[in-house]
Amino acid sequence: MQQIIERFLRYVKIDTQSDPSSDTTPSTEKQWNLAEELVDELNKIGLSDVEIDDNAYIMATLPSNTDGKVPTIGFISHFDTTPDFTGTNVNPQIVENYDGKDIILNSDKNIVLSPDYFEDLLLYRGQTLITTDGTTLLGADDKAGIAEIITAMQYLIEHPEIKHGKIRIGFTPDEEIGRGAHKFDVEKFGAEWAYTVDGSQVGELEYENFNAASAKIIVEGKSVHPGYAKGKMVNAISIANEFMAILPPEETPQNTSGREGFFHIHSMKGEIEKAEFELIVRDHDIEQFENRKQLLRNITEKLNGIYGNCITLGLKDQYYNMRKKVEPVFHIVEIAKEAMEAVGVPPIIKPIRGGTDGSQLSYKGLPCPNIFAGGHNFHGKYEYVPVESMQKAVEVIVKICEITARRPA
Repeated sequence: MQQIIERFLRYVKIDTQSDPSSDTTPSTEKQWNLAEELVDELNKIGLSDVEIDDNAYIMATLPSNTDGKVPTIGFISHFDTTPDFTGTNVNPQIVENYDGKDIILNSDKNIVLSPDYFEDLLLYRGQTLITTDGTTLLGADDKAGIAEIITAMQYLIEHPEIKHGKIRIGFTPDEEIGRGAHKFDVEKFGAEWAYTVDGSQVGELEYENFNAASAKIIVEGKSVHPGYAKGKMVNAISIANEFMAILPPEETPQNTSGREGFFHIHSMKGEIEKAEFELIVRDHDIEQFENRKQLLRNITEKLNGIYGNCITLGLKDQYYNMRKKVEPVFHIVEIAKEAMEAVGVPPIIKPIRGGTDGSQLSYKGLPCPNIFAGGHNFHGKYEYVPVESMQKAVEVIVKICEITARRPA
């Protein structure tokens, strides 16, 4: 337990927030700080072929220790944190033997992590939790996954009696802004399949995710003195509001669950002369996904017809549901399920209400289901991770390697 706590705390204290407005890879220079430390650590624990490329993608190998022909598999996590909430000066707090009551994250700001609101906390009574101090995110997404993968590889190195095939490790930048797999060299990685360790609650096992698109709407207006504006003013703010009001109010993140899709407006700014807002489009069903994008086009066409072609819609697909690519090789999900059951973790198989590097990697030829990293409440000040969940993730990774070695290549 102490080893994984120390490793995780070291990672989260390094700010690796990514930036969607940047066109570099990685999108922020500070991501190199953790990337270079990870390279050093992979070398120190004894992995081979440790390398980092010009875009901060890290790969390494744990060689096979069995004579049999065994499939080469991989484990992948990302080291950037979300731009949605600050990751600067992360100051983790350790709560031992959690008693099921409110956790005071920050008494000065009256920030409380409460099971009255976050019911999942009650699953972890008696366990050790790592939380924020209420002023930053924690970074368990996905530094918990990185800590678990490295700890599992170290365990396998120190326990050569556990037979396994060739294991490939990959750590990526910029996953949180949808670019984590863009420059990932699948051929160089050389695995038959892989697992992202990027899920939430202990036991999660996911092989389907949203189809995803982003949209940016720009409205050009005309500013005229309001006392003399009749028939002349075009208020970009008002038109932007009208556009947003047409979107179905029940189809938002806070009103949907399971496989239900949504529109999510996440930023907006404006003046009379110009207004713009950005949103994401999500749906597990590809037909419904296309319908959602078409609705945005239809609204744009309708309002342009009324207000004189003042709206520009920028629409871009981001990733697709990996289920299509994983189902033909479903044994890779069954191996993960067997591994969880073998270490006493009941599998929770459900669709991801989001995406991982694995969704893009699956379409690049590397089928890549997602397994739990253990954290909760990602992307905000209420983020926490139970250490026991991280330990179980390590056990699952080790067991996947062991089970795979018993299957013919």
